[in-house]
Amino acid sequence: MKRLEKSLCAVLRDHLAGSSLRLQSEYLPIWDAFLALSRARSCGPTGPNPIGYPEIDAYARLMRLPFEPRHVACIAAMDRVWMDQIYRGRNVPEGMKVLPQRSGQALTPGLFDAMMG
Repeated sequence: MKRLEKSLCAVLRDHLAGSSLRLQSEYLPIWDAFLALSRARSCGPTGPNPIGYPEIDAYARLMRLPFEPRHVACIAAMDRVWMDQIYRGRNVPEGMKVLPQRSGQALTPGLFDAMMG
């Protein structure tokens, strides 16, 4: 991992742990791109999906950002850190049965319509 990737991933880990954001100004465009892509990420039946390279490419084109391969690698590395944090609590020993997650929200007719269209 390169210095830029290590620095951004360390800042993200600290931020996810609850520390205040301490980011150098030259890292802001990559940080902002990661946040925008993360807000727009898709979700599957088991939770959030990783940010794909097509999404990074589309974002860079849309925002007219001249991303270099090292910038894309940083966003991908930050996404791995974020995904590891999100799915960290879901690792269970092999052979152990896990009950599906259950919502504390009751299913209302409005919620059902919103989910099923």
